[in-house]
Amino acid sequence: MADKTPTPADSAAVAAPASPPAAPARLTSAPGYQVRRLHQAYLAAWVRAVDRTLTGPQFAVLTTVHVYPGSDQSSLASAVALDTSTMADLALRLEKRGLLERRTTAADGRRKLLYLTPEGERTLAAAEARVRELDERLLDTYGPADRERLLRELTSLADRWERLGAEG
Repeated sequence: MADKTPTPADSAAVAAPASPPAAPARLTSAPGYQVRRLHQAYLAAWVRAVDRTLTGPQFAVLTTVHVYPGSDQSSLASAVALDTSTMADLALRLEKRGLLERRTTAADGRRKLLYLTPEGERTLAAAEARVRELDERLLDTYGPADRERLLRELTSLADRWERLGAEG
């Protein structure tokens, strides 16, 4: 009677197929799965093309503070699609890096007003060009009308999904 004990070669063959399996159709037909894939691909492209330390949410905060200096942290959280606790942590990290200044208001010690530092202005200006180049590369297969349509559809989808998430 032959010994049926698996050998190390048998285990390796089972553990490492010749090619990775394809994602099942029940995943590839799910919008959330495709959004996650897009997000992962975007993060990888961001790190290569824009900055290894400045994240997309940090860039969004710097951009929004640049446009609305002196706005309070809670109001800006909504503008950049962050919850208030994430915004507080992110603003603190940007402050520690010398990119952002948080000032407490005299009337309410809990309310923080945000301002870019000169280093924050320089960092934002340097990143802005790289972000626009990345945006161009991401959409280079679309003509102007198709880009507008795609961005409208993405915005509409994001708005709807945010409403669904808030319904609890």
